[in-house]
Amino acid sequence: MTELGPDTGDARRVYVLDTNVLLYDPRALFVFHEHDVVIPITVIEEVDRFKKDLNETGRNARQISRYLDELRGQGSLSRGVPLPGGGTLLVDHAFDDTKISWGGVSNDNRILQTCVRLARAGVAEVVLITRDTNMRLKCDALGVAAEDYEHAHIDIDEQYSGVAERTVPSAWIDAFYAESQGRLDPELFSGLHAQQFLLLTAEDNPSKTALGRVDVRKERVRMVGRHKEGVWGIFARNKEQLFALDLLLDDSISLVTLNGVAGTGKTLIAIAAGLKKVADERAFTKMLVSRPIFPMGRDMGFLPGDIEQKLNPWMKPIYDSLEFLLSTHLDSGRGRHSSQEPQYQQLLDQRIIEVEPLTYIRGRSIPRQLLIVDEAQNLTPHEAKTVLTRAGEGTKVIMTGDPNQIDNPYVDALSNGLTYVVERFKDAPIAGHVTLRKGERSELAELAAELL
Repeated sequence: MTELGPDTGDARRVYVLDTNVLLYDPRALFVFHEHDVVIPITVIEEVDRFKKDLNETGRNARQISRYLDELRGQGSLSRGVPLPGGGTLLVDHAFDDTKISWGGVSNDNRILQTCVRLARAGVAEVVLITRDTNMRLKCDALGVAAEDYEHAHIDIDEQYSGVAERTVPSAWIDAFYAESQGRLDPELFSGLHAQQFLLLTAEDNPSKTALGRVDVRKERVRMVGRHKEGVWGIFARNKEQLFALDLLLDDSISLVTLNGVAGTGKTLIAIAAGLKKVADERAFTKMLVSRPIFPMGRDMGFLPGDIEQKLNPWMKPIYDSLEFLLSTHLDSGRGRHSSQEPQYQQLLDQRIIEVEPLTYIRGRSIPRQLLIVDEAQNLTPHEAKTVLTRAGEGTKVIMTGDPNQIDNPYVDALSNGLTYVVERFKDAPIAGHVTLRKGERSELAELAAELL
């Protein structure tokens, strides 16, 4: 291991990468700048088992192999090859008789043995990078430094909610109502983001308020519409839902992100606005609703039938929202549905609405469609990028989810695709975000979200 160099007392480190880091982000090989990177041969073996999977993990596994093969062209990986940032990459395959006092022979223990041996050899400070909490605990027991893969996390002090509060002169609110917009005064509205919503309160009268949205293109604060007529039979029950409708029904906004706890109405509002835009206004050719497929708890295994039958259990939340909206819409004045088939079936048959998993989105181009991605918190940042780069001319993308309800083992509340998109697009004039806070599903659902 002399190829990595001895500890010279500077800040140089040796980072040992766990399998889950590479499967999450293949470019983790290149993010450690001047520091050295070690990949135990056990990690290579584990990656090899995933390379035939037809999902994001399988694609990442194949990409890792391609990166390593390209680096192999610069020399022997077993002796170390230079990385673009100035460090060295080495694949460690040395025989290891370092004793681990617990468990038997396992891949995790082999990786830990590599870390212990390198640390004892004095090759600078050795740090295991792993997304596995238990591996970090085991390293602590062995006296080896371990860290999470921080490059996966969005660096934020507080998650962006899309809403801010400002206190303004009473005359400003009077003029705002009279003109439906106000000048974006730098002194009053500093530090705001594009399309951010504002709760304006008069300085001398706290009950005198107004709701606005930042329009960075015209350097104005525009009034938020009330939408008193409702959207497909539903009405905004709180200001955050009103803000969401304002973004969803604005054709100048190409990307809308909605997050919030269960029962806040994210999916229902998105689908209602989609039906209005597609079925009523014909602003888009169709509405495409999709979601990543991750089971909650134990997977039920193989599902019989064709692709539509297999997909039905996963898309049931979407169908439930469609059924509710259509029943409300019909009861409000367009007649009653008497057929035995689902009320939304006609929309599916006419291809006004399509429901499909995200599995098949790679390589597609989606022009002039309304794309709703539900449960987007289960996406990795790379998957979120894949979805957004499918959007063609005239397409609007809506991403909804709850960062606190994640089923994907490779992401967390600060490293998932939805959080990543919210943070990266908060200053984009064509994107808007709202965090929905108040549960409206039922009193029980809201209380459960708070207490459990």
